[in-house]
Amino acid sequence: MSGSTAITIVIPAYNYANTLGRTVRSVVPQMNDHDELLIIDDGSKDHTPQVIEALKVEFPGRFTALRKDNGGLASVRNLGIEMARHDWLIFLDADDEMAPGSLALIRAHLVANAESRMVIGGHWSVDQAGRRRQHSPDKLPQTPIQRVKSYLLDKTLSISNGACVMHRSIFQAGNYPERFRNAEDIPVFAQTLAAYPVTLLPEPLAMIHKHSDSLRHDFGSSLAGGVELVDEVFGRLPAELQQLRAAFYQQRCLSLFRSACLAGDPVAAKQFYCQAVTSDWRVLLKLSYLRKAIRLWMGRLDG
Repeated sequence: MSGSTAITIVIPAYNYANTLGRTVRSVVPQMNDHDELLIIDDGSKDHTPQVIEALKVEFPGRFTALRKDNGGLASVRNLGIEMARHDWLIFLDADDEMAPGSLALIRAHLVANAESRMVIGGHWSVDQAGRRRQHSPDKLPQTPIQRVKSYLLDKTLSISNGACVMHRSIFQAGNYPERFRNAEDIPVFAQTLAAYPVTLLPEPLAMIHKHSDSLRHDFGSSLAGGVELVDEVFGRLPAELQQLRAAFYQQRCLSLFRSACLAGDPVAAKQFYCQAVTSDWRVLLKLSYLRKAIRLWMGRLDG
């Protein structure tokens, strides 16, 4: 039983020297003799390598560390899939933490739900002041189209890396797309909900730390991917789910419009709003976006 529920935890590390130790210390005490921890340094420019060396002294023989040229989060996760000894994988960001007791909860859940290929867990959301808010998945729609719609469009099914466990087999439908520097997990989660058995584990499995200082960087990454994300997602989904494509395209345009406004980029904001309206004129009925667009065209971009 222990072998079949052995877990590989992959921690991608890029310039998170200040939090990596906290992340590793949340994992190692929970590991049994069968589990595996991989720390992959994605070409960090800070003192992440020195932190890893210190952690090797603190936890001798408890993890494997690799360093690669910078290629983005998707490339690190794909390398983790390739290097992992076990079929069950958790991707935990280097500024987040495993919740106490979560690996034991996961192992018990996997034994009780042997058919599952992705476990969607709850998590704590932690803001910069340390305030916590618990998020617990409480309902999983029955059909593939309902599951994908609830995830992509309705936002009633939330999935967070670090708080979900994925079986290696789901990546037969496609690995993380490395040309995207963010939102790279959306195609993977969508393809899994569309075609594989999924179960819920409501207890918090991770503490996800939220930051407000990465807005411009995040938008730059989103702008680079643009609406191509729609093609990536629906290129992996079966024919019966293509009916959701137009609504997701509109939503993606509006999301990029909002991000461009917040990032102070009026040219990109106008472009994405026009794309959304062109795709469906009923976008004009969404008053919160319309008010923001009016302010934008009046030269009053205020986020």
